[in-house]
Amino acid sequence: MTETLVVPVGAESTSPPQRERSLRVPRPPRRPPSSATPRPPLGPTAVIVRGTLIMAAVVLLAFVLNATLLSHLHHAVTQQQLSDSFRLQLSEGTAPVSEGDFNDVLLADGAPVAIMDIPSIGVHEVVAEGTSSGVLTTGPGHRRDSVLPGQAGVSVLMGRAASYGGPFSRLQELAPGDRFTVITGQGTQDFEVVGVRYAGDPSPASPVSGESRLILETARGAAYVPSGIAYVDAELMSETQPSGARQSTFASLPPQDAALATDTSTIWALVFAIQFLLVTEIAAVWAIRRVGAQKTWIVFVPLGLVAGSFVGHQLTLLLPNLL
Repeated sequence: MTETLVVPVGAESTSPPQRERSLRVPRPPRRPPSSATPRPPLGPTAVIVRGTLIMAAVVLLAFVLNATLLSHLHHAVTQQQLSDSFRLQLSEGTAPVSEGDFNDVLLADGAPVAIMDIPSIGVHEVVAEGTSSGVLTTGPGHRRDSVLPGQAGVSVLMGRAASYGGPFSRLQELAPGDRFTVITGQGTQDFEVVGVRYAGDPSPASPVSGESRLILETARGAAYVPSGIAYVDAELMSETQPSGARQSTFASLPPQDAALATDTSTIWALVFAIQFLLVTEIAAVWAIRRVGAQKTWIVFVPLGLVAGSFVGHQLTLLLPNLL
């Protein structure tokens, strides 16, 4: 006999109701708090070493930037100033024709005395009195113990080969027969190149009475690494001018005015420039801790650039003057 299972009508289902499942991103497990101890602050020795290394890097960078970039800007600015001053003197008839100015006062180092144009090598420079490293940052310089270009006797002009515009960088490209002019307070003087010579080469015979000769000097060798001196001899093709009175002689010429000489008379300025840079660095470290890095950068980056440019300029002055 078969049994039948009867389910009462309206009976409720005994199965539990289904719940909506929500999608949740599983959270990463929390890491237990680190038991590592905080890094101890740097000791005085470490702080001094780090500060010294940073300052040395800034000084080196400032020197390289000054020699390769800022020095050329300095040369361009001072050339414009010298040109304005000398052209005014030419128009007024007060340009110097001797070692003294129009009032017979000894010319100061850096005073403009001539304008040189050498078209074949692209030279257009105002020549200043003196040949020390500081004077040659402005352009070519006239050696004090020699006469001015175009006057009876031998005149000597020096110029840098690489830094501060490198006005004589292509001087060794001149060939015999090349012509150029030099404007002085006595008018335009026309010169013709005789030849280029180096140390050990025979020099031309001294000019006879009434003749005028010009010697151009610069450093030879790779840029910023001078290995000697290059000389360009030129003779005057126009009328010789009378020589003005000169108080300086070769014996009385300051040592820093000789070719490839260094000038240590401005080392005090280098000391002050380094002190300025050091104070700027210390103040910047203090400001970072007090006001934050952002405000410190805004204020101290320009100050650091100025201090670095001072240091770089003074370091360059300690190098050979024909560099």
